[in-house]
Amino acid sequence: MYRFSVWRTSKELDAKSTELADPILKSLNQDLARALDLPRIKVHIYEIEPVNGLAAPDGRIFITRGFFNKYRAGDVTAAELASVIAHELGHVALGHSRRRMIDFSGQNAMRTALAMVLGRFIPGVGPLLAGALMSLLAAKLSRKDEYEADAYASALLTKAGIGTAPQISLFKKLETLTGARGASTPAWTMSHPKTEMRIKAIESNTHKWKID
Repeated sequence: MYRFSVWRTSKELDAKSTELADPILKSLNQDLARALDLPRIKVHIYEIEPVNGLAAPDGRIFITRGFFNKYRAGDVTAAELASVIAHELGHVALGHSRRRMIDFSGQNAMRTALAMVLGRFIPGVGPLLAGALMSLLAAKLSRKDEYEADAYASALLTKAGIGTAPQISLFKKLETLTGARGASTPAWTMSHPKTEMRIKAIESNTHKWKID
């Protein structure tokens, strides 16, 4: 299931993406690459409208066309978009992208098995309960990954000379950019931590590194 999911994802991305060519963003990507002792970081534009970044299981980094259009319109700065790239690099470096795909495949199997068991004792409700339990588990794992990728991005942006200010400023405008309305949703049910919690974690790390 994992291999099939990776293959299907790669085919989708190959068919709907082109390499990023913007000179300002490519220059910032080179700053990130130098900080990682890499010759270059290749970033692709994924041709969909939702505002998002993506780290594929094969290690490739993508920015959606919708996100890039926000940058072209002046709603997002080049440094802010570089912070997204740094965040997605964190997912790759920390193994989140591959693990998420494996987890997703495994969770589907677990959801089916759990639904069958619960369905015997709670007919009609069992499958719904199984789905809810697995969704909560997936959300918890995802939030942990997001905090780790944020911390990686903060460290990389600092080392590259870009700093964490663009990372924080982007978070402050992200809900407006994406149209998200997560303020009334309990944090433990969300696949991403609440924005203010992520900003506090970034500020805490930045302060700690300055002291060190």
